[in-house]
Amino acid sequence: MKALAELLDEAALTGHAIPRLTAVTDLSVPAAYEVQRALNERRLARGERVIGVKMGFTSAAKMLQMGVDDVIWGLLTDAMLIESRLDLKGLIHPRIEPEIAFLIERPIRTPADAVAAVGAVAVGYEVLDSRYEDFNFTLPDVVADNASASGFGHGPWHRLRDVANLGLIMEIDGRPVASGSSAAILGDPLRSLTAAARLAHAGGIELQPGWIVLAGAATAAVPLPAGAHVRVSAAGLGHVEVTTR
Repeated sequence: MKALAELLDEAALTGHAIPRLTAVTDLSVPAAYEVQRALNERRLARGERVIGVKMGFTSAAKMLQMGVDDVIWGLLTDAMLIESRLDLKGLIHPRIEPEIAFLIERPIRTPADAVAAVGAVAVGYEVLDSRYEDFNFTLPDVVADNASASGFGHGPWHRLRDVANLGLIMEIDGRPVASGSSAAILGDPLRSLTAAARLAHAGGIELQPGWIVLAGAATAAVPLPAGAHVRVSAAGLGHVEVTTR
């Protein structure tokens, strides 16, 4: 597993895509999570620290496309947090999608603790970057690749509690490129938060105060070009912006 994690890590560090792991080896989903753990251990060994969790395959359409009946997850580190500018140099297949982000204010030890542990909510975005050639992968491949996590940002935090059906719009250079509802995230982003707690618990991880949970995309991801200005807005949550170069 460590050798596979090294392949993925080197691909990310050098910006060079690799063949999907399942093209060269048998890889189950449980084994893929072991690769993911080894991959993130390499990041932590370089001085990064875990600051949250990201969820994937949180829409019915994506589950159907991938032939799965459950969500996936990956870890977020402080090196992934984007303030206002993002250098795309070194990224392989950058894509961006609108998100709902939760700020945790108390430890989540079981899924039943999840909703009450939310301190605030924000509109956000995630930058995805698969390390595989042609952005082509199977379920175990994407799990091993830390669910394609690359970067993320969020807007101001709000105490808003009802996030079940918020309209979201993502614009690039003032042109709308994606729109949808937070209801696309498992029917209610809070369900994704509960799923995050469940998967983290199964993986031996306790969601900590101060951590951020990205609930999953409300729309399909779109290619992220250099020299662009991106604005993501959500009803009741304001907006967040990022400029690429």
